Amino acid sequence: MKMSSLSLKEYENAFNTLYPALCVFSNTYIQDLDMAKDIVQEVFIKIWEKKIQLQDEAAIKSYFYMAVKNRSLDYLKSKHIKATRSISDEDIAQMETDSFFFREVAVSDISMIIENAVNTLPPKCAEVIRLSIGGMSNIEISEKLGISINTIKTHKKNAYKFLKPLLKDSFLLFVFVFKIRN
Repeated sequence: MKMSSLSLKEYENAFNTLYPALCVFSNTYIQDLDMAKDIVQEVFIKIWEKKIQLQDEAAIKSYFYMAVKNRSLDYLKSKHIKATRSISDEDIAQMETDSFFFREVAVSDISMIIENAVNTLPPKCAEVIRLSIGGMSNIEISEKLGISINTIKTHKKNAYKFLKPLLKDSFLLFVFVFKIRN
């Protein structure tokens, strides 16, 4: 297979498909979403500037995830961060392991699968599901959105009915990730 640097179209496609998941992925390391977005943007810029050569879509995805992991760890190891946050060398060593990396890639992918499925719901229904996934109770959602608990329950019921067939192919991945996370 011929290797070449990413074309503009391939680069844009990689950005559009990977950027949100990579931000979630970086955030699992650094616990700062704004900085995670900056890190991912830096990685995209560096890959474009260096005209990195990659074979196929799987290699592109792998390279981006590994680059974001490395840049996130570099950020955590920086003197400024070590001085302002309590991150132990043991915590960083754990984050450098392959098992942590693969688990977080899977979690990031699952997050994107769920988000893409939720995006197909009507706006109010999607909002209720996002708040529910975020850990809010029906009462809290009701108070936040100013709608009745019965309406919340109806939105959730409709969402689950609609999402179940969309997410059925991802069920084993969900089980695997949540099993290794616990």
